[in-house]
Order: sequence, then C-alpha cells, then structure tokens
Amino acid sequence: MPVLTEDKGATRIITLNRPERRNAIDIPLRVALAERLEEAMADPQVRAIVLTGAGAGFCAGGDISTMRRMDEVEARPRAQAAQRVIRAIWQGGTPVIAAVEGAAFGAGTSLALACDRIVAAADAIFSTAFTGVGLAGDMGIFASLPARVGPAKARQLMLLPTRLSGTEAAALGLADVAVAPGTALEHALADAERIAAAPPLAVAALKSLLARWPSDPLAVLEHEVDAQVRLFGTEDFAEGVSAFHEKRTPAFGSTSQRGK
Repeated sequence: MPVLTEDKGATRIITLNRPERRNAIDIPLRVALAERLEEAMADPQVRAIVLTGAGAGFCAGGDISTMRRMDEVEARPRAQAAQRVIRAIWQGGTPVIAAVEGAAFGAGTSLALACDRIVAAADAIFSTAFTGVGLAGDMGIFASLPARVGPAKARQLMLLPTRLSGTEAAALGLADVAVAPGTALEHALADAERIAAAPPLAVAALKSLLARWPSDPLAVLEHEVDAQVRLFGTEDFAEGVSAFHEKRTPAFGSTSQRGK
C-alpha cells in the first residue's frame, strides 16, 4: 500500500510508504494520501495528524520515473490530484505535523510546508528542486514558502535551489524545530499529544482563521495547477526528465509551450 495509517491515542500517523523510491509521489500515492487525509479530517476521534515517510527519507518529491511530456488534457488531472492533498490539509480542521527525516525534495518540501508544524531531523535535507526538471513548483509552495520565510527569501530559494539541513531550515523558519537525527517522529508525536489535548473546535477555528491571513492561500492552488499544466508540455520538462534518467546535467532553454 502506498500510504499506511496507524492510530496512537487521538493521533493518526499517516506514512508515505514507497521507501524503495524514497517515498516519491506517483499517482497512486497522491490519490491514497488525499483519501487518508480526508478520512482523518472527517474522524472526530482524530485530534492530530502526524505525516511521515517510511524508511530513511520523508519524500523525494514527484516520481520522475512516471513523468513525461504531456498535453494539458493529461497534465491537468495529474496536477489537480496533487493539489487535492494540500486542500485536505488546509481545509481540514485537524492540525497536521510533518515529521521529516532524510530528504524532502521538490514536492516533498511542498508537502512538509503545507503542514501546520514541521519537526525536522537536524540532518534532514530540504530543497525546492523543481527547476531541475523544468517545472516551477506546486502543492501550495507559492503560498506556504513565502508565509514561512518571507517573499524575498522564498524567491531566492525557488530561483536558486539550495539544499538546507534541518538545522538551517529551522533557523530560516522553513521548519519549526530541528531535533536529533532519528527522533523527528518521536518529537512530532509528543507535539501531537499536546495538540490533541486542546479544544478541537477552537483548534479548527484557529486553523481556518490563520489560513485567511493575510489572504486565502487556497486561491494560489488553481494558479499553480495552470502553471504546472503549461510546464508539463514544454521541451524543458522533457529535457529535465531525460537528463534525470540519463544521469546528466539538463540543458534548458525552451521559451515556448509544447515546443511551439
């Protein structure tokens, strides 16, 4: 199963379960993750959610082995399936804590940023990484990253992707706390226990109110879908995927959609 769930008291642990692919997000995983998040949000017995990854890493981003150049008709449902995950987190009233060990690249960083709290191992690695395959980014990163680090720093992190350790991410505000390697889940569960003890209706209201300041971040999701859909049809995206498979540096330079 691409996503596992386990309850510990009032906390539901949701685990990305593709360790052989470093929990990279393919279509079955993103659909299953959205479903498990929606189920948890609808369950009144679940008062906090911890999101983590199986094996040594949190999430290596989108599964590039499943990507190829595609037109809008094919690309849009794919992009919208990813946004469904973020809508579940942002529209649900239950807080979500990301427990990040190892790599959180591209969409992995976006997924962690969408959560209400990020507990990162000190040696975890965060990187936006989208431009490496000719994409701009999705899964809410154009709302969540500026909200955490400010628009100027977010711009630089997106334009010049940098690998940040968990310690560096916490210093920037990209993560909330850096903990000893191997203990991110333990600390996240302790935080979840505290949150689960809070009044659930007040917590749900708190999430809703924070989501609307300074503007509704959900509005950015459709803009991200539009951008991703266009970029899936570019020569640069095809080049990025090919270069990844061929283990070489990509040669980008496309200035038109679908090579036109």
